[in-house]
Amino acid sequence: QVQLVESGGGLVQPGGSLRLSCAASGVFFSINAMGWYRQAPGKQRELVAAINNGGSTNYADSVKGRFTISRDNAKNTVYLQMNSLKPEDTAVYYCNAYALITAKNGMYYWGKGTLVTVSS
Repeated sequence: QVQLVESGGGLVQPGGSLRLSCAASGVFFSINAMGWYRQAPGKQRELVAAINNGGSTNYADSVKGRFTISRDNAKNTVYLQMNSLKPEDTAVYYCNAYALITAKNGMYYWGKGTLVTVSS
């Protein structure tokens, strides 16, 4: 099993910054892709940013230029630096990771989420 634990959420004013972290632990062969999703009240969960173990990234159009995803492979940790935050960024942010449990078998795992509230 793989556990993903997020941290770093909270209340921030518009224009402010937050940094989310997500650490993977448990028994696995390797962690491949990692990413961040978010779900605002009354909306579907959406991809915010993703990064593979080679460092290639992709972002939702709504966060390009403001958010930066990065990872520390040695720590099995992914980060999301969020700058110039807007009220519409308010959501529960979920960490997602694809873990190989054996060399050939893997699956996706989710964290429990961390709330980000952007408000004055």
